[in-house]
Amino acid sequence: MTTPDPLQVVRDCFTAFSTADRDLVERRLADDLVFSAPPDVGIDRAGYFERCWPGAGGVSTFSYVRQAEIGGGEVVTTYEATRADGTRFRNTEIHHVVGEQVDRIEVYFGWDLD
Repeated sequence: MTTPDPLQVVRDCFTAFSTADRDLVERRLADDLVFSAPPDVGIDRAGYFERCWPGAGGVSTFSYVRQAEIGGGEVVTTYEATRADGTRFRNTEIHHVVGEQVDRIEVYFGWDLD
């Protein structure tokens, strides 16, 4: 049995969001997920799907500026993303990966690039 690659687990989450692939994200998000981003600090998995998932499919591409495992199951990703309307933005996220699932996400909003 191979150990899941934490970087790929996180990339799967970004892919699922950009393609609105609910099945994929359901497999990757742990039941006890805690999601934090302004203004939604510490919401649970149900709150994530209520508040954040409606935006799925609204980002056409994620381009990774940096992505690295930083220890303790954490992966930091800075990305530039393109919205469906062509505008672009940059954010940094920290995901905590356990096995094949993410149980914690922290999003730090960047800025609009256009």
